[in-house]
Amino acid sequence: MKIIAENKKARFDYEILETLNAGVILTGHETKSLKLRGASMNASHVIIQNNEAFMIGLDIPSFQPTNAPANYVPGRTRKLLLKKDEIKNLLGKKQQGLTIIPLKVYYGKRGLVKIEIALARGRKKHDKRELLKKRDALREIKKNTK
Repeated sequence: MKIIAENKKARFDYEILETLNAGVILTGHETKSLKLRGASMNASHVIIQNNEAFMIGLDIPSFQPTNAPANYVPGRTRKLLLKKDEIKNLLGKKQQGLTIIPLKVYYGKRGLVKIEIALARGRKKHDKRELLKKRDALREIKKNTK
């Protein structure tokens, strides 16, 4: 499994409750661009409309910036491939106040591009501070035991 892009800030800003893998519909131009240039997942999220899941904010730069297709939009909305039961489950959890966020884009089996999405609960500012304090304490403990 080769990771193409990862949303590193997601694990800090959100408490991850459940993860799920989904396929994504891409054009050939985007697939080749992912292989060479990667992607940006800043401020990307997943929405559900009409019993279909869509990813908003995944920015895939053009494969060849000077020779990009005329109608190419790097941050367009992309459809996610999920089963109906998975979408119903996500929709039910979303109504409970949880957020659906992408964690990483990677190559799955047979070289297909997959996205790992997660059901998450947003962290408050004081929770983030506590997390940083715990990390610093663990770092100090490891440093002192060496």
